[in-house]
Amino acid sequence: MTRERLVILGSGPAGLTAALYAARANLEPLVISGNQLGGQISITNEVENYPGFPDGTTGPELVELMQKQAERFGTRIRIDEVVEVDFRKGSPFGIKTHSDEFEASSVVVTTGASPKRLGVPGEDNLIGRGVSFCATCDGFFFRGKQVVVVGGGDSALEEGLFLTRFASRVRVVHRRDELRAGEILKTRAFANEKMDFVWDTVVEEILGNGKVQGVKVRNLKSGQAVEMEAEGVFIYIGHFPNTELFQGQLEMDAHGYLRTDTRMMTSVPGVFAAGEVQDPIYRQIASSVGQGCAAGMMVERWLVEHADHVG
Repeated sequence: MTRERLVILGSGPAGLTAALYAARANLEPLVISGNQLGGQISITNEVENYPGFPDGTTGPELVELMQKQAERFGTRIRIDEVVEVDFRKGSPFGIKTHSDEFEASSVVVTTGASPKRLGVPGEDNLIGRGVSFCATCDGFFFRGKQVVVVGGGDSALEEGLFLTRFASRVRVVHRRDELRAGEILKTRAFANEKMDFVWDTVVEEILGNGKVQGVKVRNLKSGQAVEMEAEGVFIYIGHFPNTELFQGQLEMDAHGYLRTDTRMMTSVPGVFAAGEVQDPIYRQIASSVGQGCAAGMMVERWLVEHADHVG
């Protein structure tokens, strides 16, 4: 079993920022990446609202820069996934991955959030066969095809606009009669001749035999159900926090988000959290970076304050 002063669970903006601050404090943090280095941002095509990039950047490019900066000061990144934690006895905390076991004097949880599913017939068995949660990953495969985007927030429009580079038609299906996305995105979407909108409507079924062939939708006001042709369905209806690993060990709100105090500490002293795993409100790269910064600073102070007591 390997002993570490600080282990950071997750490698998105919050995790890499926490690692940067901890590394500069000579904690030599170990980042366990999770199943996707960089988290959700690594599959985001365009990033236009992160300070310091007036012309925008891409998610993968931003992750690479953050990783290099954290590693420059001594951060170690391990490509692995945590399968079990033991926070019950206090520090040192037990962490088990697919390939190793660790004892950590302190932990920062930055496991992020995952996209919600529709929960309708056809969704599960057609994932990877036309159903996708990542236009950046899969958009190329829909060149010249009709696709449906489900959702009305920033992610739905960002990914929908990206899909117009490939698809012949992008229909945005939204359960309300107005979008929740920002004004700039709405202006771009409404001006794009490849995009149109289906209002007050929900997807009831994804149709297809071995691959997506269409969707069955229902108008919530009229009750009328129709089938729409589509070869791809991209789903952006929100996220849920990746906290299943911590059930019964860390306090959570009613929606499963970790509770933290003003110092980013969870209900267990020595275990901190940052980013979307504890943030159901802002959910932005910039806010995750700020929370990661706070967690990285506070974990160093906690270790100093408890130097005589931590395991």
